[in-house]
Amino acid sequence: MTFRKWYPNLAVVARVRLDQDQEGVVVQRDVTSKGKLPGEHDIRVADPQFRGGRMGRGPFRGPVYYDGPARQQRSRGGPMGGFRGPGPGPRVRFEDSYVDVTMNSGSPQDGSSHRRFNPYRWPNRRGDGQFDRDRRGAGGHRGGGERGGGGGGGRDKSSWYKMIIPYGRKYDKKWLLTALQNLCSVPFTPVQYQIEGHKAQFYLEDACSANALCRVSRQITDTEGYKVIVLMNPCPPPSILNTQLKPEDMEHLKQCMAKRFDGSQRALDLNNIRTDPDLVSQNIRVILSRKTFMDAVVKIIEENIPELVCLNLSNNKLYKLEDVADLISKAPHLKTLNLSHNELKSDKELDRLKGLKLVELWLDRNPLCDQFKDQRTYISAMRERFPRLLKLDGHDLPPPIVFEVVAPTTIPPCKGSYFGSEEIKVLILHFLQQYYSVYDSGNRQPLLEAYHDGASFSLSLPSSQNPNRCSLSEYHKDSRNIKRLKDPSTRFRLLKHTRLNVVALLNELPKTQHDTASFNVDVNTHTTTLLSFTVSGMFKEVDGKSQEAVRAFSRVFIAVPAGTSGLCIVNDELFVRIATTEEIQRAFTASAPTPSSSPAPTLNTPQQEMLSAFSLKSGMNLEWSQKCLQDNEWDFNKAAQIFTQLKIESKIPDVAFIK
Repeated sequence: MTFRKWYPNLAVVARVRLDQDQEGVVVQRDVTSKGKLPGEHDIRVADPQFRGGRMGRGPFRGPVYYDGPARQQRSRGGPMGGFRGPGPGPRVRFEDSYVDVTMNSGSPQDGSSHRRFNPYRWPNRRGDGQFDRDRRGAGGHRGGGERGGGGGGGRDKSSWYKMIIPYGRKYDKKWLLTALQNLCSVPFTPVQYQIEGHKAQFYLEDACSANALCRVSRQITDTEGYKVIVLMNPCPPPSILNTQLKPEDMEHLKQCMAKRFDGSQRALDLNNIRTDPDLVSQNIRVILSRKTFMDAVVKIIEENIPELVCLNLSNNKLYKLEDVADLISKAPHLKTLNLSHNELKSDKELDRLKGLKLVELWLDRNPLCDQFKDQRTYISAMRERFPRLLKLDGHDLPPPIVFEVVAPTTIPPCKGSYFGSEEIKVLILHFLQQYYSVYDSGNRQPLLEAYHDGASFSLSLPSSQNPNRCSLSEYHKDSRNIKRLKDPSTRFRLLKHTRLNVVALLNELPKTQHDTASFNVDVNTHTTTLLSFTVSGMFKEVDGKSQEAVRAFSRVFIAVPAGTSGLCIVNDELFVRIATTEEIQRAFTASAPTPSSSPAPTLNTPQQEMLSAFSLKSGMNLEWSQKCLQDNEWDFNKAAQIFTQLKIESKIPDVAFIK
């Protein structure tokens, strides 16, 4: 009776072949005489209750494999590994992928010992069938391959690792990742999870999480009693992360972000942007967890909305914040950040954003929130990174306790008008009194006499205030703000030339009433042939849609002498803006003109001498000294007594002593 007769189903091994599979793992394939592989079970190790028969007997040895950072070699009995009677041997599957078997067909004739196969050692390609015995790191090999160095077998310098689960195809993705995460000592985020053949694979970005995940190998038992193996290979970054955006894609992304930007709140809503219909229709899927797309978003913010205050990045599957950290310099005014409904697993990721001066932060529905034992610890961890935080996940926080020594901000006292000389002061105040009496009369046609034949006029509004959204809309069509206007022809058209065109435009502007008590005058330049001065103050509109609305203005006049004691305007620039609340409260409340704006009567010689003496003794400037003397009917002693009493009571403003 022959051996084959008693064991008709047993295939005789004809030869052994060593191959390298697609993942860089060397496998030893047993080609039988019938051209089939000698088994159907996988290499995962079964629990004792699933093992059949004793191991280790017989000439055949089981698989030797590497599945962890310790690189320990383990072996079990193979399909011929000894058995009692006809009972089955241990369950082992031999297939093309991840099979690493030590085989010896009988006693070696050369007396050599059994050669064990290490899947992380590459075969010597010189044709002798020997293995490379140099000890290398995972993924290292001879030759100038993709991961190796030029003849040095060096390890790839990238920080990416491919994690492989042999026969992971049979597992549910959620079950597998949850089981691995529950046992892994370091939180990890799988990138590009996919099934290839019988295996499941994904990428990890850092060595710490990859090594920790390797230590989980064989610690999970599936429903069939097999141990789940985890293999690790260093690799370059996944190609999907290096996709560059085309110029037309950048333009579509820019338009989408413009649609999602609220200018009044300076808020940008990028919630779930990957499903935006405008981008999806262009076959663009913006995945902000990829560096390419996040860099594009940050670049658009930097170039178009650096004043951004609120940013919503929720529902974007973010697992790291390294690329978001660029906003610290690109959007320095950012105060509110929404990172809810993402995949942030560690609060250490927030350390990258410490430079942001956040007052409101959203982190709910992130795995990191489950790491804190209570709400107090959670708030403390966030306040440690963002000391100014006042709102967390929509809930108001108690005021922060800070020990910063903040120097009090002292606003320098406002100085009065500057004329340069008494002569120029009288000339300008007389001109302004005449000009605005006509300007506020309702008929501005007589102002033709105040302008030179070749005079120019321009009107402008603040660039930060959108005239279409505020009460300055009546001035918008004539505004010549060169920061907004780029077209040279439009700039020229809005610059009014000749006095006829100037007065025609002035007649079209809303009717006004100016508060002369609020006027402040500063002389910029004065010569014998030219005078330039700026007038700023308040006015209100007396008709139209914005009746009684208070405005602030600043006006620059450039004038030349006219006649013996007059001025003729050659250039007039008017700037109008919305008044602040404080300015509105102060406007039209003064009962009498202030010294800086009211024409002063000509003083005789005794009064001038008294004024000089009073100013010297009191320390006040000439304007306030003259006011004090005038209020006391030029009685020196009475004025000195009143001054002393008011000074003791601290009722004299500081501006009175500025000379």
